[in-house]
Amino acid sequence: MKKIVLLMIMVCAMTVCVFAQNYTVQNVTGRVQQEKGSSNVDIKAGDTLSADTIIHTGVGASLVLKDKDNKTFTVAAARNGKVSELATASSGVRINGNVTKTDTGSVNRVTAQASTASARASEAAADTDIAAE
Repeated sequence: MKKIVLLMIMVCAMTVCVFAQNYTVQNVTGRVQQEKGSSNVDIKAGDTLSADTIIHTGVGASLVLKDKDNKTFTVAAARNGKVSELATASSGVRINGNVTKTDTGSVNRVTAQASTASARASEAAADTDIAAE
């Protein structure tokens, strides 16, 4: 029984090692870091990241990664998370989307004549005893 359990554990461990996805960093723009222990370490081109590596891209930063199938993808600015999740996340850009024209040149616009707080306060101040002093 112990041999079977040990054999199953070894098979599972080898399966994880064989199917573990590693990514190679192709290009880094701006500040991109990975979590290592309790600190963050800068990522540079040529580094290898595992699928479970947690990365942080700063504002204006990007990271281009290549997987084992030579498929590349870009992690955009201000993204945080595991490499595997960011690799499969959609970019938010819809291919072949439709853009409709918005009428911004309308001549018949009507604006409401609402009084503002400062206008109301100036009128009300004249009616108080404090303003009369």
